[in-house]
Amino acid sequence: MKKKIVVIGGGNGSAISINALKQNIDNIELSAVISMSDSTGSSGSLRKEFNTLPAGDILRAILAMSKYDYTFLKQIFYSNRFSGAGKLDNHDLGNIFLVLAEQYAGDWMSAVRALEQAVEAAGHVYPASLGVSDLIAELDNGDIVKTEGLIDRPEYDRSLRIKKLGLEPRVEASEEAVKVIGEADYIILGPGSLYTSIVASILPLGIKEAINKSNAKLIQVVGNAYEGVGETGPTKLSDFVGELEMYLPRKIDVVIANDTILDSDVKKKYEEKKWYLVDFDLENIDKSRLVFKDFEKEEGGLDPNKLGKILKEIII
Repeated sequence: MKKKIVVIGGGNGSAISINALKQNIDNIELSAVISMSDSTGSSGSLRKEFNTLPAGDILRAILAMSKYDYTFLKQIFYSNRFSGAGKLDNHDLGNIFLVLAEQYAGDWMSAVRALEQAVEAAGHVYPASLGVSDLIAELDNGDIVKTEGLIDRPEYDRSLRIKKLGLEPRVEASEEAVKVIGEADYIILGPGSLYTSIVASILPLGIKEAINKSNAKLIQVVGNAYEGVGETGPTKLSDFVGELEMYLPRKIDVVIANDTILDSDVKKKYEEKKWYLVDFDLENIDKSRLVFKDFEKEEGGLDPNKLGKILKEIII
């Protein structure tokens, strides 16, 4: 019987895990539950104009599910932004398709399923919620920051850490997301931004309860770096794990961390992108649940192929 695997998160992180797991698609049933709180860029402006859900994160998850090359599809549907096209400027083909298909069909899931069929997706993608909502963060000095954009790219003092994340208004999880989580054998959390991608996808009412009722083993994937201009979240491996567990009903079963040693060229790329290395405080991690292996590309960044082999050893 095929193992049922659910990826929870958003953005590029979930696309990495989907691409990793897709290598073993003959042995698994693959689903993804994606955060729906994006407030900036093309997704944010379309969301405001059409009073709809943000499309960008779910778009990347669908493209990653395709049997075709993700990098190629991402360039066509997501990375290329229109210019000299009037009102379409700065938008991408995928976001426009999802929003207009939703407007035409009358519901978001019809648009999602249509794009899945168009790219011949190997699994299904589900919004964490079908309710329109924004992220709200409380900082450790008590200040409140609203919207994903201002949390993901802070304008406040970066010495202030995120203390608590929530949704405003609080919204119900989508029924389909709750169902696939409840039936999962394994749940993959990450990689990606801890708060604006992973925790954001757990916040809708019903997700935490579905995880609690499931018999799934929880696997957290942590890369070796975090964005120096991104959310003011954890910088130590133990905090990446501990702070995620604050939003979960039970402990993480397996932590996969990237133990690569960077050469000088890749270190330079990291510096240019303002990626800072995670402090692997292994003394504060239960070794029995830690898988510490290399899943870095030669040119830098996380390698889905290497990660897929690691996940295969654990899951299959």
